[in-house]
Amino acid sequence: MERKVKAKIIDETGLKRTITRLSHEIVERNHGTEIIAAVGIRTRGAFVAERIVKEIERIESKKIPLGILDITMYRDDFRQRLKQPVLQQTDIPFNIDEKNIVLIDDVLYTGRTIRAALDALMSFGRPAQIQLAVLVDRGHRELPIKPDYVGKNIPTSIGEEIQVKLKEVDDEDCVLLVEAPLGEW
Repeated sequence: MERKVKAKIIDETGLKRTITRLSHEIVERNHGTEIIAAVGIRTRGAFVAERIVKEIERIESKKIPLGILDITMYRDDFRQRLKQPVLQQTDIPFNIDEKNIVLIDDVLYTGRTIRAALDALMSFGRPAQIQLAVLVDRGHRELPIKPDYVGKNIPTSIGEEIQVKLKEVDDEDCVLLVEAPLGEW
């Protein structure tokens, strides 16, 4: 169901700039790329992570490890919301021990997705540090989770949602402020 668009917050050019800025901030904070690895949360967080990794590789001329994390079984609400959970593959083809892991997602809202991702990630080992990068922080936290890198802060009200559209999934790049479906607020 198509939701009513209230505003286009980020267009394609703005999204490219945001990815570039986040990539530079990650490299700067970690003093290079020697011990960093990126892990994207399925689905759109994985595509944002791929873009950030490509940009970091362009900036630094060095490859960094990239993993993709499926958090379905770690969600605290998966039995309530998903009658038939759709499991996708987690692919972390490197040892996370002693690495600075940059966990990447598209939208940070209540913090529950990130809590589930932290639980899932810790089952793979013991990183030196976990940093959180999000394309959009929309507020309304229910858990004490704060991102290290934020593409854009977009305060939302009840009845509003953030919709990230990426070419890999949606055939366009943008971030929209949309009306939430009735009953979700």
